Amino acid sequence: MTHNKMKVGAFSISLNVKNIAKSKEFYEALGFSVFAGSIEQNYLIMKNENALIGLFQEMFEKNIITFNPGWDSDANEVKDFDDIREIQKILKNNGIKIETEEIDDDTKGPASLMLIDPDGNQILFDQHV
Repeated sequence: MTHNKMKVGAFSISLNVKNIAKSKEFYEALGFSVFAGSIEQNYLIMKNENALIGLFQEMFEKNIITFNPGWDSDANEVKDFDDIREIQKILKNNGIKIETEEIDDDTKGPASLMLIDPDGNQILFDQHV
């Protein structure tokens, strides 16, 4: 297995929560504040300095580790990043199975892919730029 260093972008964890209002209150007590999202849409992105936690009610079953290539922790675009198509190529070359439909190398811009680590944790690469 080869290993190539990748720039994976902003890191966050997306939590499957039972009660988004209670979770919001809990994370506010830990010093987080709402950065994006809407309770009415059943999701909030909470931020404390560079730490990001997504709260998602009734959107998916498991917690998801998320990387956003092309973004910093404030959701600002960064100039120097590895496009998700390059990340996909490196992952495949390293023998990592991609769980979602592969991204067409001839496309540009937003795309996403999902992996599952050896312990069953879902990892989402979600590029918005």
